Amino acid sequence: MLNEFKKFISRGNVMDLAVGVIIGGAFALITKSLTDDIIMPLVSYIFGGIDFSGYFVRLGPIPKGYAGSSTNYAELKEAGVALFGYGQFVTVVVNFLILAFIIFLLVRTVNRINMKDPETEAKTPAAPPEDIIILKQIRDELRRNNGGTAAPETPPVS
Repeated sequence: MLNEFKKFISRGNVMDLAVGVIIGGAFALITKSLTDDIIMPLVSYIFGGIDFSGYFVRLGPIPKGYAGSSTNYAELKEAGVALFGYGQFVTVVVNFLILAFIIFLLVRTVNRINMKDPETEAKTPAAPPEDIIILKQIRDELRRNNGGTAAPETPPVS
């Protein structure tokens, strides 16, 4: 069982998946920072200083002894107040859309690099298999040895 596990783990696609997950996690952090630290502040500035994370509806009571602000989403959430944080949701959706668009661009670029030109493939005939080449050489040698009396060449079967 241990050998089977080693064999499974050492496969290329499993290792590629592990690397992809790790890089994806790091990439998600970069995208989150891009959204939180660059894009959303610009959007906030354009819309007159609006902080989207500040948009929420308090669904539950504030606990007794809470000394923080009643308008700070992060503090209320940390205190355990039930909140409907639609502003934070907008931020997460923007983050997702940015990440999805960047991944789309990456996949599109890789596909274009890997794509073969169909016209070039149609003009270049495929090389015959090695056994066919050897058989043709044998046929030609037999013709030379028999003085050209070998049977006429039959068309290849497709």
